Amino acid sequence: MNKMGFGIINHKYKTISYYCIKVMLEMVEMVFWVDVDTKKHRLTLYDASKVIKRYPVAIGKMLTPTPTGNYTIINKENNPGGPYGAFWMGLSKPHYGIHGTNNPASIGKNVSHGCIRMYNQNVLELASLVPIGTNVYIHE
Repeated sequence: MNKMGFGIINHKYKTISYYCIKVMLEMVEMVFWVDVDTKKHRLTLYDASKVIKRYPVAIGKMLTPTPTGNYTIINKENNPGGPYGAFWMGLSKPHYGIHGTNNPASIGKNVSHGCIRMYNQNVLELASLVPIGTNVYIHE
């Protein structure tokens, strides 16, 4: 192993660097949660108190507002079709979720039936990072 912590483990099936193992262990220890600020049209991904990434979002319109409160991601579906874009993450509030869109011009606006819309590339990135069970806090 060198000064940077790089090295190689040779196993009969795979060769893995110490650095890769370190990164994998750090990911296991991450405590992700999602904050949705409806006034700012912004979804923020946190690892404990550290901001990992911020994304612009669309939220519910006046007659069908995005519900505020604490929820969890309970399911995930790739390519749900229609207005849900490239990915769907269902929330513990029935019939609500975080999803992509077939209308990217809607991002940053109050136009949905209460769900949180994201650009497709952003929802795919977010979905790859957060597991089922991730907490989602939605507020004004």
